[in-house]
Amino acid sequence: MTPAMNPAFQEFCDLTQNRDLLLQSLQDARQRQGLKVLDREQVKDLEPIWLLSNYVHQQCLRHPAWLDELAKTSVLPNSPSIASLLGGEAHFSELTSDAVDIDFNSINEADFMKRLRLFRQWWMVRLIALDIEQKITLCDLTRYLSELADVCVNASLQWSQHYYRALYGSALDHQGQEQAMIVIGMGKLGGYELNLSSDIDLIFAFHEHGDTQGGKKSLSHQEYFTKLGQKLIQHLDQITADGFVFRVDMRLRPFGQSGALVLNLDSLENYYQDQGRDWERYAMIKARVMAGGKLGVQDFEALRKPFVYRKYLDFGALGALRDLKKMIAKEVRRKGIEHNIKLGEGGIREVEFIVQALQILHGGRDQGLQEASLLTVLPYLAQQHYLSVEDMQALIDAYELLRRTEHALQGMNDEQTQLLPTDPDKRLALAIMVGFSSWQALEDKLWQVRKQVHAQFVDLIDDGEESSSEKESQESWRLLLKTPEDKESILDAIAEVAWQDSDKVVNRLSQLLNSKTIVFMQAVGQERLALFMSALMTKLTDEERPDLVLERILPILEAVLRRTAYLVLLCENPTAITHLIRLCRESVWFSEAISATPALLDELLDANTLFSPPDKVMLEDELRQIVLRLPEDDEEAHMDALRRFKRSITLRIAACDITGILPVMKVSDHLTWLAEVLLEQVLSQSWHHLVQKHGYPVSDNEVKQNPQLAIIGYGKSGGWELGYDSDLDLVFIYDAQSNGMTNGARSVDNLTFYTRLGQRLIHMMTSFTGAGRLYEVDMRLRPSGNSGLLVASLESFKEYQAKEAWVWEHQALSRARGLAGDQVLLERFEKCRKDTLSTQRNVSELKTEVIKMREKMRTHLDTGGRDKGFDLKQGAGGIIDIEFMVQFIVLAWSHQYPELMRFSDNVRQLESASKAGLLDAQKAQKMIEIYTLYRARAHRLTLQQQGRVVQDAALAENQALVSEYWQAFILSNDTDNCS
Repeated sequence: MTPAMNPAFQEFCDLTQNRDLLLQSLQDARQRQGLKVLDREQVKDLEPIWLLSNYVHQQCLRHPAWLDELAKTSVLPNSPSIASLLGGEAHFSELTSDAVDIDFNSINEADFMKRLRLFRQWWMVRLIALDIEQKITLCDLTRYLSELADVCVNASLQWSQHYYRALYGSALDHQGQEQAMIVIGMGKLGGYELNLSSDIDLIFAFHEHGDTQGGKKSLSHQEYFTKLGQKLIQHLDQITADGFVFRVDMRLRPFGQSGALVLNLDSLENYYQDQGRDWERYAMIKARVMAGGKLGVQDFEALRKPFVYRKYLDFGALGALRDLKKMIAKEVRRKGIEHNIKLGEGGIREVEFIVQALQILHGGRDQGLQEASLLTVLPYLAQQHYLSVEDMQALIDAYELLRRTEHALQGMNDEQTQLLPTDPDKRLALAIMVGFSSWQALEDKLWQVRKQVHAQFVDLIDDGEESSSEKESQESWRLLLKTPEDKESILDAIAEVAWQDSDKVVNRLSQLLNSKTIVFMQAVGQERLALFMSALMTKLTDEERPDLVLERILPILEAVLRRTAYLVLLCENPTAITHLIRLCRESVWFSEAISATPALLDELLDANTLFSPPDKVMLEDELRQIVLRLPEDDEEAHMDALRRFKRSITLRIAACDITGILPVMKVSDHLTWLAEVLLEQVLSQSWHHLVQKHGYPVSDNEVKQNPQLAIIGYGKSGGWELGYDSDLDLVFIYDAQSNGMTNGARSVDNLTFYTRLGQRLIHMMTSFTGAGRLYEVDMRLRPSGNSGLLVASLESFKEYQAKEAWVWEHQALSRARGLAGDQVLLERFEKCRKDTLSTQRNVSELKTEVIKMREKMRTHLDTGGRDKGFDLKQGAGGIIDIEFMVQFIVLAWSHQYPELMRFSDNVRQLESASKAGLLDAQKAQKMIEIYTLYRARAHRLTLQQQGRVVQDAALAENQALVSEYWQAFILSNDTDNCS
């Protein structure tokens, strides 16, 4: 029943208080563009569309001429095409072939992105209008929307390939043919079932590795296709003044957000064969190649089908499907989402589960089930007796009503929602859009079909049962939440755990249960808390130090009591509770980190990511994905995102540290990579901010499009020895004509520009936001220290090192290296470093200065003592003693043994000294062992939030040995090696 035929529509019109204003605003918009006002007959025909869809009304205010087209639109005979998109609005409705030649030179990126958004809005307005007027079937609507996504994806790829061709050339296969990037559409997009406001789930792939050819610069195919993928995400996902095209979700790719953005097909196949998980089989049912040509389709299908469909009846999938079914059922219970027509009981997801579960179980033997479209598969399921005809028809009827209701909900405001409204006016509007005469009639019908769906969902696969002891424990905690003062019952509930001080534990739990937050918690929150406490106590029965673990978990629990969805996350993933217990047992740092940022609990879900910290390339890709989704000029959003990213990765590194997966040197490697990746991103953002304000620096009449800046790390960052709370000791070196100027409207000289760039870098890193601080930055090691310029030219840096630098500054230079910035400048800095370190020195004078500085530092900085303990860093026999001996060797002998200055970290410098014969091999190995032991101990002290002073007899032998080496160094002849 169309709105015009629906008696409820007049009631809705009467309830719409701004009805006349809505019409008048459209008439005014038309007059402003020289169009005739709508006559009475046109208003009668079109008013239901703009009254029921605020999105259509807003778009018609921007494009009032569209109303004339809507009045004539009864069908959409043409599918979207790239040619009509690129031809501009005048060609949107034309039947044009994608085979025609397209001149990409005539459209720049800003115009292209604008046209993409206009194209999407043009189609959305017409599809919503046809849906409201019930002139389009569900299958046609979802097909048009999916084809629209296909066109936008392929148009972006074609534009980007043309854009990059002059710079990078083309990616050719072994036969010299140009490779196409393969874009795989997942989920509803893959099944041509996209809804009116869907994300699009994508996976990117390519055929063969190699290097691009024919451009100014060659890239590996991996890098080239990654750039295409990044451009595609930017073109579609980025929100501009004109809106967005499609929200792009890349999390379904191998290894999720931590995986490479693009993989070649061989790697993709190896992943699914060796590591593909059951949920990925489920997700791959609807996957299809939407860009990549016939060869891409052929090759992808050759790897997809064997992965998804097994030759024999797949009983092995039953367990995974049962778990997935339980997850769906628990989510329905936990979120209180009975009014969500997708996720709620009997909703769209349950229909999809029924169909796809049968496809997984039987599709290997029955190729008729290897079909992506749900409405195509359902009749076949009845035909082959997997379902009764009655059940099949019930599912089709339910699915069509639920999807039409979903489209009506989303068509109102172009919002991605499946939640039924609570407002009476919106309920009536929804009923009219779906063709019902009242909200009650629609609601009754929805519940009727949802109950039928849920009954089939429940019957499909047996769920298994919870144990009686588990149920009893859960019930105990439910009662305790109602009687929190009953300490005897608390003691009974925790009796199975081997507590060291049960009375103290009971008092602490009683205090928690009596807190106002829990007393006034809603029923659903209390239920979640009861389930969590039951699960936690079960896990603690096998714990050796339960008192300590509970004391560290309770602050996390208190932090999430107002966001109890986190408790459900833990209850539904028992291994996450196991990880939480283990990490809190080993480190109070975890407890405080997660208490401060409960979102970090997400990291506990997947052991594959929690205990596999990403390498530098993966870090770069993961951060890039995050930044791509942020508004370009929202500084606070960027700063918060960087800080959250750092916390998340640091937690994963620390998890690997305390579980012994990563040795101490690898821990520092990962922390250092993290700092380098963040510095590159901060530099990029700071550069963008400055050039927007002042323009690009000009040197020798050449505009510099990229920052001619090198960020040099000293100390722990330079020596690959960063810890969890390390500062960054930095020096900024620039390479620009100092008296040159920037080319913007607010031009400044280059020195001022780069000084402000340095200041901006420091601000971005050190400022506190809601997500904390990125790093503390120390700039005192720059030439002339705090009295020197914030940025130094390479020439002035060279001159300072040659003529003015103290010995301790050259010691520091031995542990310096480039962290981020212009690659050529970083290489020039490294040459300058080596020139300085290889200067021949008076060994006797050098030793005197090194010893003098060490004694000065020990006097002022050693915080240990006989009663206090051993200062790992500054104490006699500590880290600094080892470092100073190594630095002396580097400064004294690099002119003769250049391999000493190849690396900037102490361990490899010690190895080089041993190989050069400057240090006895056994002594060098012992120094390395003690040095790494000290560093590992320092990491653990940080995680336990303890200082660096320790009282540990086990270290006394090491301390004495290093002190012995130091004394031998002091007493040795100046011309001797340090053996």
